[in-house]
Amino acid sequence: MSNKAHVQALVEKHANLEQIIAQELARPSPDQLKLTELKKRKLRIKEAITRLERGLLH
Repeated sequence: MSNKAHVQALVEKHANLEQIIAQELARPSPDQLKLTELKKRKLRIKEAITRLERGLLH
């Protein structure tokens, strides 16, 4: 998988996690532990995207 394709796959995962987080927040009583884990996963993906994009620019 090329770096561009990998970045695109990560962007899609990031967007999917964003939707899952929004759905959880919309619940009457969101699971805070689940939200914390989802947000950490989302951040790790964002960091991976940033690292890969920096590599593409150089």
